[in-house]
Amino acid sequence: MSPSTRLARDVVTALVTHGVTEVVLAPGSRNAPLSFAVHDAAAAGLLRLHTRVDERSAAFTALGMTRVGARAAVVCTSGTAVANLHPAVLEAAHAGVPLVVLTADRPARLRGTGANQTTDQVGVFGRLVPTHDLAADTAPDADAVWPATADPYAVVHLNVQLDDPLVPEDRWVPGPAAVGPGRTRRPWGEVSDVLPLGPRTVVVAGDDAGPPARTLAEQAGWPLLAEPSSGSRTGTHALRCYRLLLTTPLAAEVERVVVAGHPTLSRPVQQLLARADVEVVDVGARGVWPARPYAVDRRCDGGRPGTDGADDPAWLERWRAADRDVSRRLDALLAAEPALTPWEVAGAVSRAVPPGGLLHVGASNPVRDLDLMVAPYAVGDRRMVVANRGLAGIDGVVSSAIGSALGRPATTRALALMGDVTFLHDSNGLVLGPDEPRPDLQLVVVNDDGGSIFATLEQGGPDHAAVFERLFGTPHGVDLAALCAATRTPHWRVDSLPELEQALASPNGGIEVVEARVGRADRRALDERVRALATEG
Repeated sequence: MSPSTRLARDVVTALVTHGVTEVVLAPGSRNAPLSFAVHDAAAAGLLRLHTRVDERSAAFTALGMTRVGARAAVVCTSGTAVANLHPAVLEAAHAGVPLVVLTADRPARLRGTGANQTTDQVGVFGRLVPTHDLAADTAPDADAVWPATADPYAVVHLNVQLDDPLVPEDRWVPGPAAVGPGRTRRPWGEVSDVLPLGPRTVVVAGDDAGPPARTLAEQAGWPLLAEPSSGSRTGTHALRCYRLLLTTPLAAEVERVVVAGHPTLSRPVQQLLARADVEVVDVGARGVWPARPYAVDRRCDGGRPGTDGADDPAWLERWRAADRDVSRRLDALLAAEPALTPWEVAGAVSRAVPPGGLLHVGASNPVRDLDLMVAPYAVGDRRMVVANRGLAGIDGVVSSAIGSALGRPATTRALALMGDVTFLHDSNGLVLGPDEPRPDLQLVVVNDDGGSIFATLEQGGPDHAAVFERLFGTPHGVDLAALCAATRTPHWRVDSLPELEQALASPNGGIEVVEARVGRADRRALDERVRALATEG
């Protein structure tokens, strides 16, 4: 057996031993030994193999799988192929998602030379993701392959030096392997800090905060300000319009905030957390940079906070009453609009997620629109809403959504919500070969022909109107139906809420795109009217 074949089989055995059940492979020559070994392991039932023609799409597919509870690895060849993994690797590192990255490399003797497709792949992802550089003579068996110090919630980069010959002499029939556990959510642990009652407190649940944030809010009787992808946006204490309420005098009365997960959606939330007169209790977040960008008064790193009882119910009820009032006026405002709005699209998608369902939401406006329109989900219905909020980029969302749907096989229904620029940025995620596993997934694309989020920011002000479209609005004029036709992806176009609801009620199976056409010209004005609702009257 050649050294490269032996090393590749040892590496794949190590993957299985450490809980990897899904492998996404991008084709190449240098990674051929790994490709053959993964194929043989899949044939033996030890893992499931997926192939993608583009490394960036492959990495985001693996990221999506891992985010929903599977554990996945992405495999690629050397050179620029490795660089195309970088966006997904950074997202995983900052979100604390334990993606496994397996890169093929030339042997060490060719480094520093002009050998074809040879660059410095050791440390290629920077100091945030250490490289474990493997050579045939330094990794004699599976136990030596996997770094003993690897954090189970961190990205693992294995760089595998492979020398000729790259094709095995025989087929590998791996024996039964000890399969390790897949990814589990980092537990909050037991109650380690008892928070005194009295200070007017709210619980902020950012991305991946998990159910304990909701449990704390309910036990203490505190308002819950939970982002859609927090895993906490269920039950009786989650406020729909918290973002709008934080601009009212009610927010000025907050004296303490318990913050969990990674809150990034809302400027009002960030302003609340940065206030000098507010005590911040930090439950912690995963990722390579867990430190908060604001002062923290109390940390609960070793466990989770609790209380000795429930606080004054009047505090919660004031928030609830204000939330009900603003919610009614928001619904009335949107219903009076003559054309379909992005908020209505987000609300319809949220309502379409059944118990046991999955929703993958893209960055920019869609996740913020969803934040105001999430349907009231009951505790225990096991709906999962996920998003790439580690770095909150728009890239890789189509592939991530497909990966999420593939990685959660028990999902009753899978949907994704994203903007048109996000969709275009990863439209090659729809390129799947005829033998590839395909999930049932509806991709709802809110198409306003450009980057409407900038219209709601400083760049969208009247002082910059002369250059806004060229620099920020970036209209593209792409025919999404024709683009979908190129990959034989079924496509619906809808222009009204009833049409959208009909499309959502009639999924065809497989991957399909529902294009919801909305306007962009009035986005800034309509956004200002929405934000003003909480301060009216």
